Amino acid sequence: MQTTAQILLSVGFIFLLGLATDLIGKRTFLPRVTLLLIFGMLIGQEGFDLIPLVVSERLDLISELALLMIGFLLGGRLTKELFIHSGRQILWISISTVISTVIIVILGMVSLGVPIGIAILLGCIASATAPAATVDTVIESKIKTPFANVLLAIVALDDLWALIIFSIGLSLVASINGLVEEVSPLQNILCDIGGAGFLGMVIGLPAAYLTGRIKPGEPMLMEAMGLVLICGGLAMWLEVSFLIASMIMGIVIANLAKHHEYPFHEIENIEWPFMVLFFILAGASLEFSALKGIGLLGLIYIISRVVGKVAGATLGAYVSHSDVMTHRWMGLALLPQAGAAIGMTLIAANQFPEYRQLMLTIVISSTVFFEVLGPVMTRQALRHSVTDKELPG
Repeated sequence: MQTTAQILLSVGFIFLLGLATDLIGKRTFLPRVTLLLIFGMLIGQEGFDLIPLVVSERLDLISELALLMIGFLLGGRLTKELFIHSGRQILWISISTVISTVIIVILGMVSLGVPIGIAILLGCIASATAPAATVDTVIESKIKTPFANVLLAIVALDDLWALIIFSIGLSLVASINGLVEEVSPLQNILCDIGGAGFLGMVIGLPAAYLTGRIKPGEPMLMEAMGLVLICGGLAMWLEVSFLIASMIMGIVIANLAKHHEYPFHEIENIEWPFMVLFFILAGASLEFSALKGIGLLGLIYIISRVVGKVAGATLGAYVSHSDVMTHRWMGLALLPQAGAAIGMTLIAANQFPEYRQLMLTIVISSTVFFEVLGPVMTRQALRHSVTDKELPG
């Protein structure tokens, strides 16, 4: 009974804090994602320690639910119409940004004497962008410019490219270190992505034709949540990427369900409470003290990642003949980084325990920086997509 009371009181308090954050975010330059993370740090263990352990221990479940919905929503935005109008732009910028970030971070780390194995892994980890923070910042802004649509499409593809390049990095470092395995990390990750894609299509194909029939043209909340939870549960059971699976399911439904007026508005209606829990508990788990030990290596990692994202997005925008606003702002809009980077770091640390301490120190400390300040830059980029859109390219 005591545990239940703690959970109910904490969740109620967090929801009210989320409401206050939403109001404050509308009156300041800070997006609500950043505010939630800051409040989470204040009430977390390194702050006033107001969140009971029994609640913070549920972060994994809450994170997975939030990311499932994010994947579903991102997939729903990758429509055939978007790729007809902006496909060249989306592909060039997403691929160029990932490759540029990997190369520049590796060069930055090697220049400071970091072993090549660690440098390669950090470069691959740096390529990932946090989808949850980016998506919520776009939704909060209510900006629906072509820039915002392209940004969300790039973020959706970013995790796919990051997983592929990270798998290649793991195999390369294993080869450099003379480690030979029966099944390479590359094969494991490709099976993960391929299996997730297959699962998303298997669920998405019948769902595209069956949903939205009870209430014509508008899938009900129970339909949407049922699909998301079944997809996520099966993905975890089969040990494939639940984020990719839910994204592929969203893509299939959005492109094949011609009788839908808009497939995912019901998920958007309930997404925010999960996001509030996700970001506040994520903020509570951030080790703010890690910034004290960031040192020169961490600083160069942060600078290299920023330069890599901006340079890659600028190059991709140039090659794809994008408008001037995309040249100027897309790279800065892609700075948020969180759970995916830490997850990759833990995988790499388990495979190469000799690299564990250095990688965790750099990635965790830089995550505090990128997760708090990244959404601020995303919001500024979105605002400029309105104010700059009339400038000649």
